[in-house]
Amino acid sequence: MKKKILMSRQYPKTKNMTIENSLLKKMRQDAVDIFNEGLGAVDPKTCIHRCCRLKRNVFTVNNRAYDLNKFERIIVLGAGKAGASMANAMEKILQNRITAGIVIVKYKHVENLKRITMVEAGHPVPDANSVAGAEKLLKMAQKADENTLVICLISGGGSALMTLPAHGLTLEDKQKTTEVLLGCGATIHGINTIRKHLSRIKGGLLAKAVYPAPVICLVLSDVVGDDLDIIASGPAVPDRGTFEQCLKIIETHGIKDCLPSTVLQYLKKGSQGLIPETPKQGHPVFENIFHTIIASNINALLSAEKKAGDLKYHTQILSSMIEGQTIDVATVHTAIAKEILATGHPLKPPACILSGGETTVTMKGNGKGGRNQEFALACALKIKGLEHVVILSAGTDGTDGPTDAAGAIADHTTIQRAVAQGLTPEQFLNENNAYPFFDHISDLFKTGPTNTNVMDLRIILIR
Repeated sequence: MKKKILMSRQYPKTKNMTIENSLLKKMRQDAVDIFNEGLGAVDPKTCIHRCCRLKRNVFTVNNRAYDLNKFERIIVLGAGKAGASMANAMEKILQNRITAGIVIVKYKHVENLKRITMVEAGHPVPDANSVAGAEKLLKMAQKADENTLVICLISGGGSALMTLPAHGLTLEDKQKTTEVLLGCGATIHGINTIRKHLSRIKGGLLAKAVYPAPVICLVLSDVVGDDLDIIASGPAVPDRGTFEQCLKIIETHGIKDCLPSTVLQYLKKGSQGLIPETPKQGHPVFENIFHTIIASNINALLSAEKKAGDLKYHTQILSSMIEGQTIDVATVHTAIAKEILATGHPLKPPACILSGGETTVTMKGNGKGGRNQEFALACALKIKGLEHVVILSAGTDGTDGPTDAAGAIADHTTIQRAVAQGLTPEQFLNENNAYPFFDHISDLFKTGPTNTNVMDLRIILIR
């Protein structure tokens, strides 16, 4: 049975009692229920139990069998926002067969573990715990040999949570670089290409540390296209990026003067061949590694689609791979909503438009918020006065940007209610300050840590 991460009764009710329209209230609750169903489909425990099983002493992962009698030790290594739930599931399956393990998770994204050590660390910007945890993880990895079975649990967020600066770089160098990359408008592919080349554990280097031990990598994808070398910066995957590409990304986004000089010098040395490249396809360290993606954004969308159908909405999934500037993506989504109301295309009302992926916010102001809250605010301005349209946009991990909200919910009354409180919505949007905007009108969407992470879900309901 699917686990409900966020129960409907936990959704923060709108305090502004001017919303009296019963249909609108129902649509808002429908949006929450649809989001819930999407979350349930990507619960890490459910996903691991679906693909892994133990019979007698044979451990099977998606029809690939491992005779545990052949191994002297089984160790579990992991990093990411879903790490605790994934580790919990693995303990339930393998129990005392696990010799040791360590998973690095975001603060409060925790579970009760018995055999695997859990380290809480900083995200999206790494902290001292990110380094301490990564050092312990690497030391455990280096003790693996051909008689050790290594199980890697990888999920989104691992890049920050498992931070081990390359020789000559400091945590402060990595923190500053991360902050600049997150605010410049670079895609996760660009950000993680650079992260991999500033690390001693990412970009295939964890695979190098455990070699020649056989490795099973269970991956929960938070990356558009499910690129294994980008998820958590691909610690056990051949790296397709290069030092030269890192420099091009920096040049494209005009952030050279914003980065620490030590970082720039390190990347330049790498591009000149003075520092070894990350291991590439064909390197022997990847011979004994098996990867499988246990869930991704499309799984959440398909489950959400079924729920919307059960609620009598004509439903269409746009894509699980939507990228681009958040405001541009909001413009396209609201245009589709307007088209549905005006012409009944591509769906007749009642309609539900679903999409996933991960958009980008280029910071122009010094406000507080995240891409989902910014999406909801941009949409609210576009649908002002357009009756019976509800938009919910939220991160499946329960965290949108550096905030305690997963996202926000908006409808055709959002702008009206905000203006009635003396707010200027356009100003909040221009300053990337969506969090206080929605906080004022009690429309932040808060789930708390969900212990999963498959990017964002956007739900647009039209009647």
